Amino acid sequence: MDIRTYLKNNKLVTDGAFGTYYVTKGGKSDIIEIANTSEPELVKEIHREYIEAGAKLIRTNTFASNAELFSHDMEKAIENVISGYRLAKEVADEYQDVFVAADMGPIVFNDIYDSISAEKQYMELSKAFVDNGAEILMFETLASADDILGVVEKIKKYAGNDLFIIVQFCVDQYGFSNAGRSAKSLVEECLKTEEIDAVGFNCGVGPMHLYKIIEDMGIPDGKYITALPNAGYPKFSKNRMVFLNNENYFTQKELKIAELGVHIVGGCCGTTPTYIKKLAEGIRNIREEKNDFIRILSDNTDYNVKDNSFFGDKTGKLIAVELAPPLDSNDNKLMEAANFLKNLNVDVLTFPDSPSGRTRADSVLMASKVRSSTGMKVMPHICCRDKNAIAIRAQLLGAYMNDIQNFLIVTGDPVPTMIRQNVKSVFNFDSVGMMKMIKDMNSEQFCKSPVVYGGVINYDRLNLDVEIKRIEKKMEAGAKFFFTQPVFTKEDAEKIIMIKKNTGARILCGFMPLISRNNAIFIKNEMTGIRVTDEIVEHFTDEMSREDAENAGVEIVKNVMEIVSEYVDGYYFTFPFNRVYLLERILC
Repeated sequence: MDIRTYLKNNKLVTDGAFGTYYVTKGGKSDIIEIANTSEPELVKEIHREYIEAGAKLIRTNTFASNAELFSHDMEKAIENVISGYRLAKEVADEYQDVFVAADMGPIVFNDIYDSISAEKQYMELSKAFVDNGAEILMFETLASADDILGVVEKIKKYAGNDLFIIVQFCVDQYGFSNAGRSAKSLVEECLKTEEIDAVGFNCGVGPMHLYKIIEDMGIPDGKYITALPNAGYPKFSKNRMVFLNNENYFTQKELKIAELGVHIVGGCCGTTPTYIKKLAEGIRNIREEKNDFIRILSDNTDYNVKDNSFFGDKTGKLIAVELAPPLDSNDNKLMEAANFLKNLNVDVLTFPDSPSGRTRADSVLMASKVRSSTGMKVMPHICCRDKNAIAIRAQLLGAYMNDIQNFLIVTGDPVPTMIRQNVKSVFNFDSVGMMKMIKDMNSEQFCKSPVVYGGVINYDRLNLDVEIKRIEKKMEAGAKFFFTQPVFTKEDAEKIIMIKKNTGARILCGFMPLISRNNAIFIKNEMTGIRVTDEIVEHFTDEMSREDAENAGVEIVKNVMEIVSEYVDGYYFTFPFNRVYLLERILC
């Protein structure tokens, strides 16, 4: 019998927590996945205990078997998943109708979030499982689906449609993942992905909280739904997680979850074979009371009750100006610049979020002060580097309460190498992931007056097709506009035009009037993502007066503006050393 046939007439009970049970069994390895080769008989014994307790699906002991665990050695990771699968399959074959899920958890990097590397690893691990006979793949404890959506499509083509794919997310008691995504939106994203057969939740949350999350969400049609909560919430003793022995309570709440219409039930951290035995016994008598799925607002829903965008219904060219918050507490120059720009028909002032990993005044607080002082529209940049999803959601809520409802979302520069021993990057997600989180917030917290956000275009990417696809992903995630890095040459201007033609995105082309030869040389050599050619540098000489050098910089800007003016929707200006008065010369 295959798993689909079984699920037509039965609720499927899974095993419980391999890792926490391994510890109680006296396992010797600090890295539990290593036991696949160092303690194979203990691994098989644990699988066997769960099956004899009533589990009809066991997960391989491969949750963290990836290159990051094995010091970036992918060959060792693949050897480990093969060993883990073979051990589980040997035990399952001793029984009737017991299924084995090839288990993969999140791939966590020490520094910057790297979705491309994660997707590549997932694909290699999935192929290794499939090539060794796996018929069920389980991606679990995920904060978002970003890293696996491309994988499930490719692996299904590779293995065939009989492959059964389960995707499980880890949410907190309020129904949000570490990436700031809501339970509803995570499930809905998987509903749209044909290759995923089952979707649900595991880890992070106790059974009562998971019951409330699923009850509020409802049970959607078209996918099998899973629920594998923790035994409860652990205490820490001697650097170990310790769970209460609450088998009866867990079983009672998990059976209530099953009554909602959930198809696959089991346990995560803290759940032992005793938990699974009680659950399997109770599941036989379950009576289902399925409730309807409450779909979150989709892209086609018109919830723009109020237009908060800085551009509104303006038909002419948009003008945005960036003002960098100060490195210290003295904001006199910035405030002077803001008040000067107030009289120049600037549509929005933007404030970068500690660019280049150097601490500056908070972008949201700086924007709030300028808005209250000048009455101008403001837009702070929010980067993913310094805060986790909880802090970013909190920052967005606070900004919203203070009438700041336009944001530029960027992944952010990594922390400089010289201070990485003391300062760590966060990167729960990249800019696309943050946009998806804000899209959820617009549906749930801000639905009557949604915030507006945009992204950045990297025109200097070697493969422009990759950048175009990334822009399209950002647009799918709700981005309403895009800023580019400063453009200095006809060649790069033509790249912006190509991007506009291919995506139809609202683009504000970036400009920076260079103010001296030294300034041009510095930007050329020190600023990543901005391309200043030798020909541009040669427009300046050391003998130039200040005014002549500024005029040379203005002339370069005007030349490029003329090339792109027919195609772009506006201009995004950055002025070295707050020389915002140059805007008058540019626009005249």
